[in-house]
Amino acid sequence: MSPALKLWREALDELWRRRLRTGLTLLGLVFGVGSIVAMQGVGEGSRREALRLVEGLGLNNLIVEAISADGEALRERRERSLGLTRADARALLESVPGARRAAAEKAVRTHSVFSDAGAADAGIHGVSPDYFELSSLTLAQGRALTDADESAGAAVVVLGHQAARQLFPEGAALGQWVKLNHAWFEVVGVLADRDLAGAQFEGVRLGLDSNRAFIPLASALLRFRFQPLEDEVDRVLLGFAAADQVQRGAAVAAAVLAQRHAGVDDYRLLLPARLFAQNQQTQRIFRIVMGAIAAVSLLVGGIGIMNIMLANVLERQREIGLLRALGARRRDVVAQFMRETAVVCVAGAGFGLLFGAALAYLIAALAGWQVAWSPLPVLAAASLCAAVGLAFGVYPAQRAAALDPIAALRTE
Repeated sequence: MSPALKLWREALDELWRRRLRTGLTLLGLVFGVGSIVAMQGVGEGSRREALRLVEGLGLNNLIVEAISADGEALRERRERSLGLTRADARALLESVPGARRAAAEKAVRTHSVFSDAGAADAGIHGVSPDYFELSSLTLAQGRALTDADESAGAAVVVLGHQAARQLFPEGAALGQWVKLNHAWFEVVGVLADRDLAGAQFEGVRLGLDSNRAFIPLASALLRFRFQPLEDEVDRVLLGFAAADQVQRGAAVAAAVLAQRHAGVDDYRLLLPARLFAQNQQTQRIFRIVMGAIAAVSLLVGGIGIMNIMLANVLERQREIGLLRALGARRRDVVAQFMRETAVVCVAGAGFGLLFGAALAYLIAALAGWQVAWSPLPVLAAASLCAAVGLAFGVYPAQRAAALDPIAALRTE
């Protein structure tokens, strides 16, 4: 064994002889590092899940949603405003700078959805052709709805992944027919699976597209009945080429809609990018608070290291005096105690990483959250643990080196 390795082995043996005290000292570092690692894992998982959820709304989209009303309030609104319509979508596309696509959506009151092979609890939604692109929906089989389908009011349907699986357990959905309420539609496409962890994001419903049957908007308005005075469409998606155009476009869209609706507040504007920013601000505050708590744990762990090393110095004064009498220099004594401190720090960081990972997955399992890892924060947590421990180990090492050899040898 090389001399350097022998010195480290001696440091490890020295701490092992006091393993109970050393183990208790490690707890502060383990909890501190574990808290940071668990917070990072859960926080990064939350950020990625939020981004995945908001992608369903479209980061480059502006969303206009109809605000529902009943009874007398609805009649009063309709005296001045027709509600949200397809004409609003066309007007926004023509008037808002930077807008490149527009899509409208209307939910149909669903009574039954079934085929010859099975039944489903899917919802029926009429959508315009650009809806799939603006909602980041991709096809696993077949094709999406087209402008020709919309113009002709065709009896065709695109099924979500879950709806297709329920209606056609054998998997052969394309070209089959399904009955939506009272009308039959031919399946021309099946969406790829995109199950999301939640049905809402910052209070906005995400729709659960995997359990829907999408038909041309014109077909929905022609073939199904809706309540009197109901909005023609429930939602309008306005897509932009770049995210930085959405904020400017929202101001123009608000002015256009205010004019078309005669100032009636029967709609609301949503900016998914802004919702994502609000979500991340909340997450940032959470991480700051948890980081402060973890920092306190690391500080307590550092104080624990100083305490055990000072106790070691007091217990080993005769040993230190003997080393000095045999020719050991002050820096040799400092190096010996710093090696012991380093062993404690490395052990604390290692166990802390394992504890943090286990804690993150436990939290995720209990709360239904996601866990994701970013290497840099994890390494930073381990490095911070080592730095704190070594910093608190400097004073005991210097105090040991400063002992007078004669006085140390006389110590009982």
